[in-house]
Amino acid sequence: TGTITNNVNNVLVTANSIVIPGSTSGSVTLVSAAVAGSSIVTLPANMGTGTVAVQGVSTNIVTGTAQNSTSGTSIDFPSIPSWVRRITINFYENSTNGSSNRLVQIGTSSGITTSGYLSSGGYGGGATSSTTGFLIWIDSASYALTGQMVLTLLTNNTWISSHTGRVSNGQCAFGGGSSSSLGAALDRIRITTVNGTDVFDGGTINIMYE
Repeated sequence: TGTITNNVNNVLVTANSIVIPGSTSGSVTLVSAAVAGSSIVTLPANMGTGTVAVQGVSTNIVTGTAQNSTSGTSIDFPSIPSWVRRITINFYENSTNGSSNRLVQIGTSSGITTSGYLSSGGYGGGATSSTTGFLIWIDSASYALTGQMVLTLLTNNTWISSHTGRVSNGQCAFGGGSSSSLGAALDRIRITTVNGTDVFDGGTINIMYE
């Protein structure tokens, strides 16, 4: 009973909790349930370097801050943690003032990667490809995009993508797949267009990662 403090690392142990300070600021608190009996939490065995991320009681999915896609030629989602293994990009009624296809680009702390992609996207009437980003086919200013793209870490810093969705006239469904290898850990995503000059003028975009 009582409180024990490890003076070297400032780990605080009480009757029903352990408080572990972070490497820079903040802390993690492990609290036992206020019920009779015992519970066991087992962490994965060490299989090399890496991070075990516990972010909630029932889910490891983190939702980003939704951005209105109503201005500008690109929309960025920075500061993605290095432990992320899957990212879902959600588009709702996203539109631009032009006919250039959508493009999703990934990047590292060095910036956005704009080359080296193997990407294609299309619909029932045709398809197109890109080496400058993960391409989503939608080639008319009168179309608004609703759907999602999923990025998954394959190995090391190689990411693969797949996407599905529909356009606002309800007559076209689309899909596609891509791959890209980065020189370091992914930490940012950019949504833009192939020509880089069309301006967003409607809808919402958000990401989830895990």
